[in-house]
Amino acid sequence: MSRPDDSVLIQRYLAGDGRAFDQLMAAHEGRVFAISLRILRDREEALDATQETFITVFRKAGSFEGRSAFSTWLYRVAVNTCYTMLRKKARRPTASLPEGYDPPDLSAADRIRSAELRPMLEDALAILPEEFGPAVLLSDLEGLPLRSVAEILEIPLGTVKSRVFRGRKLLAEHLGNLMTASGYPKEDKHE
Repeated sequence: MSRPDDSVLIQRYLAGDGRAFDQLMAAHEGRVFAISLRILRDREEALDATQETFITVFRKAGSFEGRSAFSTWLYRVAVNTCYTMLRKKARRPTASLPEGYDPPDLSAADRIRSAELRPMLEDALAILPEEFGPAVLLSDLEGLPLRSVAEILEIPLGTVKSRVFRGRKLLAEHLGNLMTASGYPKEDKHE
């Protein structure tokens, strides 16, 4: 039995069916948590952000106008929740994610290389300005199409393309040329 469409579930919830909201939450909580974890870099804070996102959606479901997909609106709420939490923390630095808590990097063909580069990539993502971070995170790490990123961030597609390009450029500058022509990390000459 397939799950009803999000738009059907939101209408059922607004009509008083609490189980419909549970189904919406079950369908999207994994992605909301993954987005929150990548932005906040702390498992407990990501769990809090996920919970806060769904509380906000629960309270404001009536304001969802249906001009975009429910998931687009939901992920926008999640991104806003995370950045509000970061601002409240006054941007104090956080520790890297403990091993095993971050979502797997499904695009990495070589898990060993991925594991070696992950701490450097996390540090580089943490220094991206708030203007570029969400666009890079949603497009490159979450694999969302640029049109969806534009809807989630409520900015024009051209702006998303520019922010992703500039964010990638900043990441590349921060990370430097970590890879050799063979595709393996460069050896540190200072070790």
